[in-house]
Amino acid sequence: MAYPVRLALSPGEAHDVRLAGKLLSRLKSGSMLLADRGYDADWIRELAMKKGAWANIPPKRNRNDPICFGPHLYRARNQVERFFNRIKQCRRMATRYDRLAGNYLAFVQLASIRLWPAARYESAS
Repeated sequence: MAYPVRLALSPGEAHDVRLAGKLLSRLKSGSMLLADRGYDADWIRELAMKKGAWANIPPKRNRNDPICFGPHLYRARNQVERFFNRIKQCRRMATRYDRLAGNYLAFVQLASIRLWPAARYESAS
């Protein structure tokens, strides 16, 4: 299972790509960025390349220039979707009881921590 390393909250009507720069600011060299088709933007690919990472993002249907994409590697993105499925098992998360964005993000972070295996905590100390 995939575990989150960075979380950010965007307004409901805003596209997630607006936070891509913030989320990718600590991208490590040699890592692979797996994102869905909505993140297929040249500036995101260039940012990943500057950080020494490889962006494996499926191309949008209207993309004119071909890009390198590995569908077999993209299957690992399913782990991200499973993380969101597990986190939405928390009723408070799924129904969004919190009115303030800060409170909602704090609960998402707490729910994420709950999913991390105990071995992670032991190795950190």
